[in-house]
Amino acid sequence: MSASAPRVLPPVPTAPGLVVAVVGPTATGKSDLAIALALALDGEVVNADALQLYRGMDVGTAKVPPAARRGVPHHVLDVLDPAEEASVADYQALARAAVADVVARGRRPVVVGGSGLYVRALLDHLDFPGTDAAVRARLEERVEREGARALHAELERVDPVAAASIGPRNARRVVRALEVVALTGRPYSAHLPRHAYAVPALQLGLDCDRAVLDARVERRVARMWADGLVDEVRGLAARGLGRTASRAVGYAEVLAHLRGERDEDAARADVVAGTRRLARKQMGWFGRDPRVHWLDAQEGDLLGAALAAVARADGLVAAGASADDLRPDGPTDGPTDGPTDGPTDGPGAGDRGPVRRPLGSGPGAARTLDA
Repeated sequence: MSASAPRVLPPVPTAPGLVVAVVGPTATGKSDLAIALALALDGEVVNADALQLYRGMDVGTAKVPPAARRGVPHHVLDVLDPAEEASVADYQALARAAVADVVARGRRPVVVGGSGLYVRALLDHLDFPGTDAAVRARLEERVEREGARALHAELERVDPVAAASIGPRNARRVVRALEVVALTGRPYSAHLPRHAYAVPALQLGLDCDRAVLDARVERRVARMWADGLVDEVRGLAARGLGRTASRAVGYAEVLAHLRGERDEDAARADVVAGTRRLARKQMGWFGRDPRVHWLDAQEGDLLGAALAAVARADGLVAAGASADDLRPDGPTDGPTDGPTDGPTDGPGAGDRGPVRRPLGSGPGAARTLDA
């Protein structure tokens, strides 16, 4: 039987200040802010974008070119071939090792990305149960024979909490949840993380008015087209793309065009629509994390606002506060949604986004500020 045991990661050394994580929806300027913060804080950037792990997927992922990184070292970029499948567990090990290396050299890690589960895997207490290829193969064969909804109904019977957070069409996650139940004898939801840092951090979220964000997305896609997205996808397809890479927003639509299924204008419109849906999904994910301190992406002095938040957080932690207590709305308890599909559009999907409050404001904050 081909099985893998749960991995145990070494502890991450304490940073010379909180790890800073810049999170939020696509097209809000996270990469630029992360580089500016790294320069101001004597830091280095650690990637938390699942697709920027792939070599050669540059234009379609808005990967900052080396010449535009302003001399700031970047880590956990270009570590996979596009034919390979990304693993959150593998990412966790790579990213925590990168953070430990940055800290060991006396510098500040600045994490940046919009892949919510990857951010959680890096920063939070998130353990990955082992895998069993034979069990997974049997479940995947059942998906083909019975359909994903049948297995989702089974998941509802054995773990209704997990079933509620995983959409019935998400066959991959349904299979994984049932695999964990089979291997551990415990509900998959029992392995989901709480909002508790393994790597003490300050998360800065970039929020943006929906209409403004939609316009930014359209401009970004236009720039990608001008920068050669179609040629990039054509070259990658010739060398072979795995399932993850071929289904990514920007790549799936261009592949459909190259197969003759959509004309180029329609493919470009599809990329714009898909990126807008992705932004809503990202806002839904990060909006559920009460520890994120939201900044307006249109702030005139965004770097200044971010640095002020970092300074206040560092000061509170130096005075004895826990990073988990630095919440705009005060501490909360209980399990989180964990790995979930999240809303992609419609009510609750980020039409307005989370309420933006500066660090130290909101109910319960006085207790933290006075600590």
